Amino acid sequence: MSSNSAPGGARARARIEVTAAIKDAARRQLAADGAARLSLRAVARELGMVSSALYRYFPSRDDLLTALIIDAYDSLGEAAESSHDTVADAGPLERWTAVCESVRRWALAHPHEYALIYGSPVPGYRAPEATIPAASRVGLLLIAVVRDAHRSGRLAVTPLPATLRPEASRMAADLAPDLPPPVVAALVAAWAQLYGLVGFEVFGQFHRVVEDRAPFFRHAVTRLAQGVGLEPGHA
Repeated sequence: MSSNSAPGGARARARIEVTAAIKDAARRQLAADGAARLSLRAVARELGMVSSALYRYFPSRDDLLTALIIDAYDSLGEAAESSHDTVADAGPLERWTAVCESVRRWALAHPHEYALIYGSPVPGYRAPEATIPAASRVGLLLIAVVRDAHRSGRLAVTPLPATLRPEASRMAADLAPDLPPPVVAALVAAWAQLYGLVGFEVFGQFHRVVEDRAPFFRHAVTRLAQGVGLEPGHA
């Protein structure tokens, strides 16, 4: 008997299928009611399951939220990495722009999942450390772009005010010890501003403010890149 036809293999496939169905139902609930109102009982009811059966897959609402959050971060990370791979041989500025634009495209295509990971915190939920690797994928990709520019001597470094140098040094030690602290401080600011730009568009704050949004976004993330030290002439 092959491993695929063995009872254990069938059980494993069934578990994967049920887990996927639970997540899909939970995503529909997120879209309809928001993360704060996610309910295991409601998910079980939609799937025609008894609650006790669903608890064998996700013992609590927080476990299900964590799985959805990791999936969303991984989906975003995969989209960013795929876009970066298409321009991997280009200059740093083009690679930076490709990553940022992929974040925007993904968010516009998955607004409810974007809201889950970058919207309002869910009351009573605290994300565990298990979410960190997936959540770090886009940030690490941007750091890698800047690191390559620094190693090739194509990164401009702007000095920081004395009052910010200790904090910049601490951030550099934690995030990218091989990069100059002023660059890491600029990276953290750019990371926050990138998701601010995307969030304003996803959540409607640009309504009747910015209409031609794609070129506006490209211009804005180019300016962020320049703030980090990726000069246009280095593309």
